[in-house]
Amino acid sequence: MPPPADIVKVAIEWPGAFPKLMEIDQVCASVWSLGNPENFALQIADATNFYITEKNRSDIKNGSILRLTTSPYQTALQLHERIQSTSMDAKLEALKDLANASRDITFAQEFINLDGISLLTQMVESGTERYQKLQKIMKPCFGDLLSFTLTAFVELMDHGIVSWDTFSVAFIKKIASFVNKTAMDTAVLQRSLAILESMVLNSQDLYHKVAQEITIGQLIPHLQGTDQDIQTYTIAVINALFLKAPEEKRQEMAHILAQKQLRSIILSNVIRSNTPINDEMAHQLYVLQVLNFNLLEDRMMTKMDPQDQAQRDIIFELRRIAFDVELEPNNSGSIEKRKSMYTRDYKKLGFINHVNPAVDFTQIPPGMLALDNMLYFARHHQDAYIRIVLENSSREDKHECPFGRSSIELTKMLCEILKVGELPSENCHDFHPMFFTHDRAFEEFFCICIQLLNKTWKEMRATSEDFNKVMQVVREQIMRALTAKPNSLDQFKSRLQNLSYTEILKIRQSERMNQEDFQSRPILELREKIQPEIMELIKQQRLNRLCEGTCFRKISSRRRQDKFWYCRLSPNHKVLHYGDLEESPQGEVPHDSLQDKLPVADIKAVITGKDCPHMKEKGALKQNKEVLELAFSVLYESDEYLNFIAPDKHEYCVWTDGLNALLGKEMTSEYTKSDMDTLLSMEMKLRLLDLENIQIPEAPPPIPKEPSNYDFVYDCN
Repeated sequence: MPPPADIVKVAIEWPGAFPKLMEIDQVCASVWSLGNPENFALQIADATNFYITEKNRSDIKNGSILRLTTSPYQTALQLHERIQSTSMDAKLEALKDLANASRDITFAQEFINLDGISLLTQMVESGTERYQKLQKIMKPCFGDLLSFTLTAFVELMDHGIVSWDTFSVAFIKKIASFVNKTAMDTAVLQRSLAILESMVLNSQDLYHKVAQEITIGQLIPHLQGTDQDIQTYTIAVINALFLKAPEEKRQEMAHILAQKQLRSIILSNVIRSNTPINDEMAHQLYVLQVLNFNLLEDRMMTKMDPQDQAQRDIIFELRRIAFDVELEPNNSGSIEKRKSMYTRDYKKLGFINHVNPAVDFTQIPPGMLALDNMLYFARHHQDAYIRIVLENSSREDKHECPFGRSSIELTKMLCEILKVGELPSENCHDFHPMFFTHDRAFEEFFCICIQLLNKTWKEMRATSEDFNKVMQVVREQIMRALTAKPNSLDQFKSRLQNLSYTEILKIRQSERMNQEDFQSRPILELREKIQPEIMELIKQQRLNRLCEGTCFRKISSRRRQDKFWYCRLSPNHKVLHYGDLEESPQGEVPHDSLQDKLPVADIKAVITGKDCPHMKEKGALKQNKEVLELAFSVLYESDEYLNFIAPDKHEYCVWTDGLNALLGKEMTSEYTKSDMDTLLSMEMKLRLLDLENIQIPEAPPPIPKEPSNYDFVYDCN
């Protein structure tokens, strides 16, 4: 009879006593005959040290190691007293323990109930100078009292139990002072930046107070260092200030950022540094990119006023640059003649409304942003602008590309692609390095794309009726070029050169042939029918590989040279044979050299990654991520393990798949998914070949007789 579902086998540790293996459904301190059981609780015995509560006790699995320790309330009470100790050594140790314990929400709630947050803020406000003096005379191993104090504060506040609005101006000034100092401990600076970011994001009132205490100029030096964590937190604070600034102040702040050359500093010290950009930094760069583009929203949503002379002058400027004409005085020629001349030129410029092109810019989006882009293109890329306008205005075959209409629709499209006006996503890392290479990145982006549009229009030999088709192709060209994440606008332009209309047609054709877009019911039913056959084929391949065997490395903390062992599945799939080797085998390993064996029937489970016992052992070497990804263990009997470290990812997938197949479990490795996709796609295409009225012979055709002579052979020599 199987044990009840709420009974699990766990090991429980207690300081000064041997761990005990127990079956539990509820625990009391009577195991070690301890009094006052309400003063004790269970923790998960790993790096987190989280307390077991009613909410998470269902996560306890067979084989878990728990630690019997003091209850969250007792621990909080003890630490509350210890951090007020007059002994600096005792205070330091207490703050270290507090910083570690504060990650657990159960403990955090108890410590906060004891008014612990207020105690920490008082320590920061009053004890800073004293901490810094002590830091100079204390040994480095004691660390920094202030950094542990701030770490504990950050961890406690991250649980969202206490409101950020409760903090005094004195505390904010003190935290800001840590950021404004040029030489500050890295850990203190990092925590201080994190606190300021949270203050700004969580309270509009605190935003104003923080904005008064720190300036962009004081944050810039932190970006010029080499510590990516500090750089990330610095950009996060800038983003928070940008995001929470009132709309009327954002343009002012953007102007200050431009004056301080923030873009070029980020480009030089972050994007083009030798340190690879991690996910958090990528997210912050993406947020900054979005916030910069959102500055365009106001112009994007502003309609043109046809009666506004200043705005009308911009259209006159476009006409002047294109046709090299000076503005005629009002009394030159008849009014009708001038109107006729303007109408002719506006038609050549490609506006929809030839009489009053200002009407074209009343559509929002893109509003006035389209006109801004056109003027920028005309002034900063004058030769390209004049060439496009004159080239299309002189055509008489109805294949002219309307520059005005194209620019308006292209601006609208670019705003959609870059999601101008939308708030940044919390999980996105999609920043583009090329947008950090120019102060007017959006305008330059437009200039490249309008030339692309004109080129694609000619390649498609389009007419005005094909306008929407051309825009669809241009959108695809831009999206495909952006996917490559070019490092500069020149790289983006080069990428577009390779994505001609002909190339887009080839890509579309290839994708149509390769993608499995068979959505009809018969096709889906065929897939479902074939899938088990393919999975069985993959399973047999995995088991055959296990029968061939693999050489594995052993990891030892006492010797650096590699030790090897070999493991192989018996041909009847019932036993794993394994044994040690002196060196890596060059050929097949003799059967008699593998003295140890493990019956497959005794295997209980397959464990992978950091959950493996040999990845947890205290005596083991520090494992890097690569080794963790190759580690797996076989659990047999009650608590015995056979530990593996695969030579590469392929062998790891083969063995974990094969062992899971032996246990009747699903094979879930990425190689199984890849093999399934490849084989299933191939089988589907074979079965869907058009073979109507074609007889496929069961036997290969006979080899034809030799020819009577070889006179037809040409000797190349």
